[in-house]
Amino acid sequence: MPEPLSLGSRILKPTREKRIGFFMLGDAVLISCALVLSFFVRFDFQLPDGYDAVLLNALPFFICVKLVVFILFGVYRMTWRHAGIHDLFNLMNAMATAQLLLAVGVLVPLGDKLPALSFLHIPGFPRSVFLMDFFISGLFIVSLRISKRLYLEAFRHKARTKGGKRTLIVGGGVSGEMIIRDLMRTASAYTAVAILDDNPERNGQYIHGVPVKGQVRDLPHLIATLHAEAIIIANQKLDHRTLRTIYEQAVNSGISTIKSVSAVADLGQPGVSLKNLEEISIEDLIGRQAVEVDREEIQSFLSGRVVLITGAGGSIGSELVTQVCAFRPQMLVLLDIDETELHALQRKLEKDHTTQGFSVQYITGDVRDHLRIKEVFSRFRPEIVFHAAAYKHVPMMEMNPLEALKVNVVGTNILSRAAKEFDARTFVMISTDKAVRPTSIMGASKRLAEEICRAENETGDTAFLSVRFGNVLGSRGSVLPIFMEQLKKGGPLTVTHKDMQRYFMTIPEAVSLVLQASVAGKGGEVMVLDMGDPVRIVSLAEELVRIHGLEPYRDIDIIFTGIRPGEKLFEEILTAEEGISASRRHKIFVANSGKGLALTDLHHVLDECARLISKPFASSSEELHAAKTYLRKYIKHYQQDIS
Repeated sequence: MPEPLSLGSRILKPTREKRIGFFMLGDAVLISCALVLSFFVRFDFQLPDGYDAVLLNALPFFICVKLVVFILFGVYRMTWRHAGIHDLFNLMNAMATAQLLLAVGVLVPLGDKLPALSFLHIPGFPRSVFLMDFFISGLFIVSLRISKRLYLEAFRHKARTKGGKRTLIVGGGVSGEMIIRDLMRTASAYTAVAILDDNPERNGQYIHGVPVKGQVRDLPHLIATLHAEAIIIANQKLDHRTLRTIYEQAVNSGISTIKSVSAVADLGQPGVSLKNLEEISIEDLIGRQAVEVDREEIQSFLSGRVVLITGAGGSIGSELVTQVCAFRPQMLVLLDIDETELHALQRKLEKDHTTQGFSVQYITGDVRDHLRIKEVFSRFRPEIVFHAAAYKHVPMMEMNPLEALKVNVVGTNILSRAAKEFDARTFVMISTDKAVRPTSIMGASKRLAEEICRAENETGDTAFLSVRFGNVLGSRGSVLPIFMEQLKKGGPLTVTHKDMQRYFMTIPEAVSLVLQASVAGKGGEVMVLDMGDPVRIVSLAEELVRIHGLEPYRDIDIIFTGIRPGEKLFEEILTAEEGISASRRHKIFVANSGKGLALTDLHHVLDECARLISKPFASSSEELHAAKTYLRKYIKHYQQDIS
C-alpha cells in the first residue's frame, strides 16, 4: 500500500481545480495591472486629480466581467501547453466580447431606463482606455498562457535531450512535425537529429530546428554519418513494402529501436504525439496498407451517441471499442459472453484513460438470449449497433454446425429485431469474405446473416448494413499468431496447401474502414472493403521466417498438412454475379447483390432454423448433414457436398 502524501505534497500536487484557480487568480492580477497601466499610458504616466477614483470604481467591474466571459467561452478548459491557433482565436473572441460589454456598461447610462443597472455607468471614463486595455491585457494574458510552453520548448529542450538517443524521423509531414514538437515539449528518450522525406521540396528545410537531410533511400548513409541510434516512422501512409524496406535497412545498420506511429492513431483526435508511438509489428511489415478515412464524418456519426458493440472482447470488437472511444460517444455499451475478456478490456481502457468524458457499460450476455438482449436495448437504448459477436473458425464450425447457426444466424436475428423495436439508428453487421460462394458452415451462416440484415432494412427506420472483409492479421486463432507460436518452438510452420491464398489487412486498418463504411452505407447494402491483393500463405510464412533473421526451409522448415473441412484455396470478396459499385470512400465498395430474401420469406427461413436447432441428432455426421441441407436450401451459392 503506498504511503500517504504529506501535507506539502498534497498542496503542490497539480489538479484540474488548482490549475483553473491559478489561471483565474493570475488573470485577475493581470487584468488589474493592464487597466492601471492603460490609465497611466493614456495620461502620460501623470494621473489627473479625480481619475484615481474612476480607476478604482472600474477595476472590480473589469475583473468580474472578463472572468465571467472567459468561463463562458471555455478559456479555462483549454490545455495551454498544447495551445494552437484555434485556442488563441477563442481567447481573442472572449476578450473582444468582454471589452464590448464593458464599453456598453461603462459608457452608456443604462440606469436611465433600468435603474438597477445605474451602478455600471462610470462618468468621466476615457474611451481610449478601452482600446489600450484590450491590447495590454491581451498581451499579459496570452503571455501567461504560453510562458510554460515557451520555457519547455526554448529553454529546457537542449538540456533535456542531451542524453536521448540520436533519432532519425521518417516523414516530414504533419505527423512528423507533431512528433518533433512533442519531443521538444516532453522529457523524451529521443533526440531528433535529422528528417527523411521523399518530397524533394522539403530537402534542406528545417522543422523546429531539425534539418531534412534526404529521402528514405538515404537511410543507411544517414545512420552511419549521423551515428543514429533510433528510427521513428512518422508517415502513417506507408504501405507494408516500404515499411519492410525501412525496417531491414535499419536492422542491417545496427538499429534496434524502431518506432512507428499507428496507421490509424487517434482517429478521433486531430493531433499525433509520442503516446501514439508503438513498436513496429510483424503485422505492419506483412500486411499494413495506407488507409484514409474522413475523421470529421465519422465524428459526426458517433459523437454524442449511445453505441452498442457485441463481441466487444474479441479481436475485431476490442479494436472497434478502442477506435469508437476516440470519437467520444455519449455512452458505450460493451456486450460479450466471455467475462474474462470483458474484464481484460475494462482494465485496458481504464489504464489507457480512453473513456474519460463518457460512460461505459460492461454487459455479460449471450446474443442468443433474446430476453437479455431485449433488456440491454430497453435499458440503454443504443442508437448505433456494431454486431461483431460471431463464431468464425471454419473447421470448428464444421464440427459444431448447429452452434454456428445459433450464434451467427439466430443471434443476428435477435439483435436486429431488438434494434428495430427500440429504434436504433444504424445496425452494422461484421461479415466475412467466407460468405462469398461459401464452402463452409461458418461462411454460409454469415451469408444468411447478411440476408437477415438486408431483409430487416425493408421496413422501419433503422438502417441495416453488412461490412464484408477478409482475414485480419493478428486476430485470435488466425494464421499469424499460430505461425509465431510455431516459430518460437523452432518450427516447423504448418500450411494447409502450397497454393492457399487469403486477403489480409491489419486489425486497426480493417476496423477504421468498417467505421467509414458505416457512415457511407444508407441501409440494405453489403459494403465490401478493398483488402488489396491476395497473399499466398506459404509466402507469408517465408516472409515471417526471414523477418526473424532466419532462412526458410534451412533454419525453419515449412510443411503442408492438407486442406481442412470447409476451407477453400482462394477466398473471394464478391461472387461474379454480384459485382460492385464504387462508394464515395477510398477502399470501400458496395456489392450489387440483387434481390435477396423478402422479410416474409425470412420469417419462414428462421422458423425452419429454430426447428432444426431444437432437434436432437444421434451423431455429428447426421447433424452436419442436416445443417448443410438447410443452408443449401436458402444460400444460392453454397458449394458444399451434402452426400
